[in-house]
Amino acid sequence: MRADDIPEIRQLPLFADMEQGNFETLIRGAYVQTFPPQIELITEGDRSDFLHIVIEGSVELFASWNRNETVMATVRPISTFILAATIKDAPYLMSARTLERSRVVLLPSGDVRKVFEYDNAFARAVVTELAQCYRGVVRHAKELKLRSSIERLANYILRHAHGRTTFDLGIEKRRLASYLNMTPENLSRAIRALQPYGVRIDGAQVTIESAGDLDRFAKPSHLIDDPTG
Repeated sequence: MRADDIPEIRQLPLFADMEQGNFETLIRGAYVQTFPPQIELITEGDRSDFLHIVIEGSVELFASWNRNETVMATVRPISTFILAATIKDAPYLMSARTLERSRVVLLPSGDVRKVFEYDNAFARAVVTELAQCYRGVVRHAKELKLRSSIERLANYILRHAHGRTTFDLGIEKRRLASYLNMTPENLSRAIRALQPYGVRIDGAQVTIESAGDLDRFAKPSHLIDDPTG
């Protein structure tokens, strides 16, 4: 691991408050690897050998069943995945692959579990991150079950606009459709259906012509759309 990678990792909420000696123990067996795009890093059903930290690039989490595949999330720097499988020493419930050239830190799962046993600050941070992940899963489930496909797209756009009137989707449309539990054809129809509410999507570029109209249609809720809650 490069020395200049360590401070960024140390500042992650998961590691920020743990004792320095325990942090050094944790990263002693770690290493960094650079992967090209479309490389599968972990496979659904395999045992968790490492806790992964994305420090450059992006990684897609996905799941498969009966010849069907769905996008679960996209992980961007600097973030960990998949913590629950590491702590439980359990099989992965998702697979992961790189979307672009990515640098990933691999922490041996055994070392993570060992430090979890005796570093109280680290244990609290693990519980906090797992709780945040659980709440994220609940929010996403509520969105899929309570909103129509057009409402899901509208709220996705609002969440990613961050006050901008023009921005890039940052994700291929077929992957966005999968994440929102839509077919590509349904996504195309939803994009057209949002035009009366002041939204134009040309390729990957989103233009919001009337934020008020979009907000009134989408009816965002902090109990679904606030990732910090």
